[in-house]
Amino acid sequence: MGEIEDAIERADRESFTRQPPKTLQGRINYLMKQLGTAKAVAAELGVTADSVNRYRRGARKTPPKDIAAKIDGAVRARWQPQVRKRRQKQAASSGGITVETRARFGYTASVGTTDDGRFRRLTVHLPPAYAQRLFDARDAGASDQQMRGIIAEGFKEVYFQDGGGRAMGLSDVEINDIDYLDLDY
Repeated sequence: MGEIEDAIERADRESFTRQPPKTLQGRINYLMKQLGTAKAVAAELGVTADSVNRYRRGARKTPPKDIAAKIDGAVRARWQPQVRKRRQKQAASSGGITVETRARFGYTASVGTTDDGRFRRLTVHLPPAYAQRLFDARDAGASDQQMRGIIAEGFKEVYFQDGGGRAMGLSDVEINDIDYLDLDY
């Protein structure tokens, strides 16, 4: 996963109305309901089907840390899909998306301007159209670079050009060297 996709996933998790199962047995049972068979759960986690059945029965109570992290990630990735969709639909139709980042921005502008490469910490609320484009790109399997381009285009319009009030000679903005990036919607 790329940085943008990770940020979308974190934002989705903040919208949960209930917490996912906390016990190992509860998590494995949830994955069994979602994926159907112990073999499918085992393939997802990178363990054997026998191990999955032992976790489910309670015969094995503490998986190795890397397997426990995979179990947690698999459960959280599938948890409350309707809540996620509803929140994304709201962001794409009326709410928009807030991007907080610390990154180095590069831009192309008219001759005589400077392309300073310093890190900027920005918190910018992008209109719903950018949220829709970002979600559509992620669902279509776009690369992290393509999703960065969508966010950079939004920054260009909203932050750098202030909706058409300044920096009209700015033709291209790109996000380089992301230190961190968080989304909220």
